[in-house]
Amino acid sequence: MMLEPSIDSLQKQIKSKYTLVTLSARRARELKQGSAPMIDNPQSFQQVGVALEEIRDGKLSYVEGDEVHTRTETT
Repeated sequence: MMLEPSIDSLQKQIKSKYTLVTLSARRARELKQGSAPMIDNPQSFQQVGVALEEIRDGKLSYVEGDEVHTRTETT
């Protein structure tokens, strides 16, 4: 089974595989919680596939920042 769109084609827009996976997973979670797709007629039935199609079509991207977010747990 081939993943469509392919990772190679997506890396033309987002160079880091880690960033690509993180971005698509976050977007898939939003879709699962009821967010509407940003593309018309997605080909995939899975939320991750729809997120990857959004990246391919330029509807989903990220902004690289210098700020580091940390979470401090208090007891």
